[in-house]
Amino acid sequence: MPSLFRSRSKASPQVVEPVPNTFPKIAGAEIAADFLGQRVAGDFYDAIRVTPERVLFGMLDVAGRRDENRGILQAAQETFRRVGAELFSQSDINESEAMTGLSHNLNLSIIDASHGVHSCPAFIGCYHEKFGTLCYTNAGHTPGLFRDSTGVSELVSTGLPLGLFSHVTSDAPIVGVEKGAVVLLVSRGVIECGSAHNKSEEEFGLDRVKQLLQSAPAGGAQSVCAFVLDAIGKFSAGVPVCDDRTALALIRTP
Repeated sequence: MPSLFRSRSKASPQVVEPVPNTFPKIAGAEIAADFLGQRVAGDFYDAIRVTPERVLFGMLDVAGRRDENRGILQAAQETFRRVGAELFSQSDINESEAMTGLSHNLNLSIIDASHGVHSCPAFIGCYHEKFGTLCYTNAGHTPGLFRDSTGVSELVSTGLPLGLFSHVTSDAPIVGVEKGAVVLLVSRGVIECGSAHNKSEEEFGLDRVKQLLQSAPAGGAQSVCAFVLDAIGKFSAGVPVCDDRTALALIRTP
């Protein structure tokens, strides 16, 4: 499997960015992610197929500047792919137990790579194509947003951020994803970005993201990400970038 990390500069081959080359195709659904502007911090996202019917995806927000946490990002990627494939490889597994196990292994890899405490909020999900279900864990991450026929709800934190305590655990509930439903993840940099035109220094906030998701026009996962990030770009135009601004969307197609 090709590495997720690729060089952005021929002159500096060590400079790599966690940008997926491709996302897996999903029967009856699609997934996409994108980021706005320059990457300066520790946002990481990935998606891999772990069985013929399951796709594993995640978004991590490693604390610190990108030039300082690159080794942690690489360790997280390796663990996400290797351990994720191992734990979710059987068709008859308990997905919640597998998700808890993956979260535990990611936690230990982050602690080992950082040689100590290093906060890393994370949202990890496993989508089952046949059943249209999402098993997820939210380790102190910005709430995932879930839009279906009833409106927009939050997939709130189910545990502490990774990288803090060696024996931390996080619950892994399962939700049904009806046709046409959307799961949207955004990083802390989206929620906390400010506006150069707002003298009160008000942040963009989760409520604005909810409103965007509710009003997002019909389209694919990439269109949802672009719609949200475009609004963020207009809101924060002229403000120095101090954190990554990333969006990931999963849509179960009608």
